[in-house]
Amino acid sequence: MGISIYNIKKWSKMLTGNSIMHVNQNMGQSFIPGKIEGYFNNLTEKVLKDQNTLRRQEVPITTDEVAGKVHFPIAIFQYGLGAYDLFLQTKEECYLVQFWNCVNWAIANQKNNGSWNNFGFVCPDAPYSSMCQGEGVSLLARAYIVEKNEFILKAAKKAIDFMLLPVEKGGTAKYIEDDLILLEYTNKACVLNGWIFSIFGLYDYVLMTGEKKYKELLDKSIQTLESHIEEFDGGYWSMYDSEGIISSPFYHNLHIAQLEALELVFKNSTFERYKNKFVEYKNNNWNYRKAFIKKVVQKLMEK
Repeated sequence: MGISIYNIKKWSKMLTGNSIMHVNQNMGQSFIPGKIEGYFNNLTEKVLKDQNTLRRQEVPITTDEVAGKVHFPIAIFQYGLGAYDLFLQTKEECYLVQFWNCVNWAIANQKNNGSWNNFGFVCPDAPYSSMCQGEGVSLLARAYIVEKNEFILKAAKKAIDFMLLPVEKGGTAKYIEDDLILLEYTNKACVLNGWIFSIFGLYDYVLMTGEKKYKELLDKSIQTLESHIEEFDGGYWSMYDSEGIISSPFYHNLHIAQLEALELVFKNSTFERYKNKFVEYKNNNWNYRKAFIKKVVQKLMEK
């Protein structure tokens, strides 16, 4: 097993909260349930901690150990959502420009089938992600609310349709009887935060269009998450995925914020209960230390 200096630095930044990919993402300061306005989670630090990109008025670039500098769709969509929130809060034009730069990139780089190649630079056999599709839809939904451009609406529809396409047909959704699971990684176990980000995108699409078909699918995925949420409860800390990978402190905090948003939107007592449990875990120093040590060990054991 070889551990590169690059990965050690990456994991250290993530575990200590110093990664631009893992900035604080508590509840969105401009989020209003039932409206397409501010985003569910606070993504503004994605913008504020990357002043070079803001100054150049460009979309963000991500550095990968193997691929080098790449345009990573999830990073671009989150940056755009953060920029839009900052514009809502400050009315400063530079943030609106960056929002539209990200929207234009999303439209220009969307495939004809509605997908974005999210993981192709690291996993060519499984390049698609429900999280990417959902966040892309959330970005486009805000652009449509501002511009009322039918081309943007069509791009959002293509994106959500691809997200809801079964994995067996090349999409990112897993249908099992009455269950609908949305997969951040189509070749791995279900990731909790990715599933919830995907639900956020589907919710935004339903708000934007009011289409019954998508509302029924949204309800199906919410009901599925409600019945499976216990799989992500480790008894002292939240789990990153359904196969027992423990969350880093960053992802544990993210789960709390996401569940709070779901609770507000859907008035769901199950999400409220697990949010409160995860908060209790976080406030217990022994639980924090135990989870942190286990996460470090899991990272060192990764192939």
